[in-house]
Amino acid sequence: MIRVVIVDDQQLMRSGLAALLDRDERITVVGQAADGAAGVSLVLAERPDVVLLDIRMPGVDGIEAARRIVADERLRDTRVVMLTTFDTDDHIFDAIQAGAAGFLLKDTDPDELRAAVHTVAAGDSLLSPSVTRRVLERFANDRRTPPDSSRLAPLTDRERELLTEIAAGRSNAEIAARLYLTHATTRTYVSRLLTKLNARDRAQLVHIAYESG
Repeated sequence: MIRVVIVDDQQLMRSGLAALLDRDERITVVGQAADGAAGVSLVLAERPDVVLLDIRMPGVDGIEAARRIVADERLRDTRVVMLTTFDTDDHIFDAIQAGAAGFLLKDTDPDELRAAVHTVAAGDSLLSPSVTRRVLERFANDRRTPPDSSRLAPLTDRERELLTEIAAGRSNAEIAARLYLTHATTRTYVSRLLTKLNARDRAQLVHIAYESG
């Protein structure tokens, strides 16, 4: 059973997400909170597998709440997913740096929402292609400093190729098909990238890829 906490300052949004998730018998919503401070307290009390966390909230916002959750050793098994509209959010990469495992659009299709929770809970592909491409488009448009590729120096050509595919938002299965690899080999490459680049998850790999040009 995947245990989920929802943190959003809009009651209608919280109730709607909970209702959609409760239709999956393998997911249970164990709590809801209306702001970041209350959300962090709730997460500490419940120790959920996944937290759906709104970026923009009064008081302690989602980015600061994500930082607190990720920094707490007691919550090392909890995955943070940011809820965003993308039309007004200017701090997407702040959320990635804070430790968010990925993003969900607030108008996500119900089936995609439930599938995303399963995906994140399993620690697999954490950013869907549609979300990743929108994040990266904004990042490319807003970047003020030139790219620095020195961080990628330890990577082999094949590993760089894998990183490019991850940055495009492709899942392990899609990467395996495009590069003619087995699924197991693809997962091994992803693990190597996480280790060599000292990244927490795929979200950080995406960030590193685009910071590096």
